[in-house]
Amino acid sequence: MSKKHDAIFDDVLSGLDSPATPADRGGARFLKRSTTIGERMSGERQEKTLHLVDPARCRMWARHNRDYALLTEENCRDLIDGIKAQGQQEFPAIVRRLTDEEHEFEVICGARRHFAMTWLRAHNYPQFRYLIEVRDLTDEEAFRLADIENRDREDISDYERAVDYAEAIRLYYGGAQKAMAERLEVSPPWLSRYLTLAKMPEEILNAFASKRDIRERHARALKPMLNIPDQAEAILTEAKYLAQTQAKAAKGQGGYVDAAEVFKRLKTAAKPTAKPAKTRTGTLFVRSQGERGIMVKKQGKQVQMAFDNDLSDGALRGAFEQFMKARKP
Repeated sequence: MSKKHDAIFDDVLSGLDSPATPADRGGARFLKRSTTIGERMSGERQEKTLHLVDPARCRMWARHNRDYALLTEENCRDLIDGIKAQGQQEFPAIVRRLTDEEHEFEVICGARRHFAMTWLRAHNYPQFRYLIEVRDLTDEEAFRLADIENRDREDISDYERAVDYAEAIRLYYGGAQKAMAERLEVSPPWLSRYLTLAKMPEEILNAFASKRDIRERHARALKPMLNIPDQAEAILTEAKYLAQTQAKAAKGQGGYVDAAEVFKRLKTAAKPTAKPAKTRTGTLFVRSQGERGIMVKKQGKQVQMAFDNDLSDGALRGAFEQFMKARKP
């Protein structure tokens, strides 16, 4: 028997030891009902009906601000363990009713709870059911409700939030950033930072091991560099190389490059390229100032190139590109 049922029976049985007269019982019922009606009339009491359902009866709202595909057993482990320990889901998900044949409800808030319940039921815990609260919401109301619930949660990435805001400003606010900021009760500059992140080139997003790793501060720092053609070209070239490295790592070929290193290398790539330095042994071409590069020496009609064996592929490509630019008539 659940704790909830135990509490109900305790409440019912608590008065059996002290006999009460019919008048006492009637007066108590009247007082309780009067108090409840008074609370409802004054707005101090709000009744909510919650439902326990099979999570398979629910689907995610297409505009849910969490990318359901990114949810895994690992990043939901805290919630899964919490539900197992409590024996139930503590807080209801917010849903809307649907009329399609496959699903009855659409999840506005509660993607992680849905994933956790689905995972538990598929792993020998069929007794668990998804706790939901049904509401009648417009899309714009649903967006704001989801944003309010999840704005301060660290388990939603900056990128997920940025994409959500970019879609919302187009769908609900006619592209008016000020109007959207007012509805969300945030400052326009704060909102602008996330919209900037949503506009980052795909090459830069792919340079990170996961899109969840890129932060709005990364986009804020890279934006002015991307507005300068030469710097933008250098950043995107390095981003493509990093993306190849991350793709290989995903296949088990080498390790991932962490977010801090990716950001550092993208910024370094944007630094103004030093002019080829002439030395006694030839001309040094480098991708960016302070890096090693390629030493080029002309001997008659031939050109000799020398570089360190451990020079990274990105630095080698960048240095060679500098050589090719200098070689053009």
